[in-house]
Amino acid sequence: MIRVLFVCTGNTCRSPMAEAILKAKKIKHVEVKSAGVFAIDGGEASYQAQQVLAEKNIGHSHRSALLTSELVDWATYVLTMTVGHKNTILAQYPSSVEKTFTLKEFASEDISGDVLDPFGGSIEQYKRTFEELDLLIQSMRDKLE
Repeated sequence: MIRVLFVCTGNTCRSPMAEAILKAKKIKHVEVKSAGVFAIDGGEASYQAQQVLAEKNIGHSHRSALLTSELVDWATYVLTMTVGHKNTILAQYPSSVEKTFTLKEFASEDISGDVLDPFGGSIEQYKRTFEELDLLIQSMRDKLE
């Protein structure tokens, strides 16, 4: 079983969308969760994230979760939305160095940088982030199958 943990800041926009996208791919031996480095436990995904997922016919029930050592230990791969998230995790959980990557570096050795943060933005920004996440997750699919 491969366990993927997507991590962003508040666990209300990017990481829940990434979790929902990967779950929708229905890869048999992959489990997916998400968390945030500064999340408050129990919050819903942002309205815009929910709306974009619904428009793409991706059902997803989400409650935000703060990143914990248990989640890091659970994961085969910890995939972050930014280099800053990755650095925060490595500072708090140095033993996770072998399994922590930005989503872009895990998806392709030719891609670097951060995933666009739509927080506080328009629905169009959320749609662009969704498309970016979908392409990255499709690119990393071979590593999971």
